[in-house]
Amino acid sequence: MYDHDSDTASLAESYTEMSEILMPDDTNNLGRALGGAILHWMDIAAAVAGRRFAREQVVTAAMDHVDFRAAIDLGDIVTVQAYVFATGDTSMDVKVDVHSERPETGDYEATATSFFTMVAVDDDGTSAPVPHLECPTEAEVALRETALEGRRERRRDLLDAATA
Repeated sequence: MYDHDSDTASLAESYTEMSEILMPDDTNNLGRALGGAILHWMDIAAAVAGRRFAREQVVTAAMDHVDFRAAIDLGDIVTVQAYVFATGDTSMDVKVDVHSERPETGDYEATATSFFTMVAVDDDGTSAPVPHLECPTEAEVALRETALEGRRERRRDLLDAATA
């Protein structure tokens, strides 16, 4: 585990993975995932990752654009992965990926990605400092670089669209 008194934390300490089976209450009339249900699960995973990293309560400050790239059908297993990839004084950037799985066929598909900004808060609800991010392993460095590049690409695409 980690040292609660340390001023650093690793990407691995924040890594969170949660899975759900898509049930009828979270589907639309076509038997596919409601976008709001997926966004809810993404927000929870980002909060868990942020809380593990900051060792404090966290709140969602922002969420980047989300594209739903593939449908998730009733009964599919939905896996949401999240990890902190950058920090400020009181904020953390969290990459969140969603995949769907149909065990009967072996189909596994990337369905959504977004970037959340979470802010640590103390018992009074005031912004609290977060540890500095460490990436002591090659795997953590690779995850961080993937997230940083993904966010850069997304921001470039948004700027290109705005100036077109």
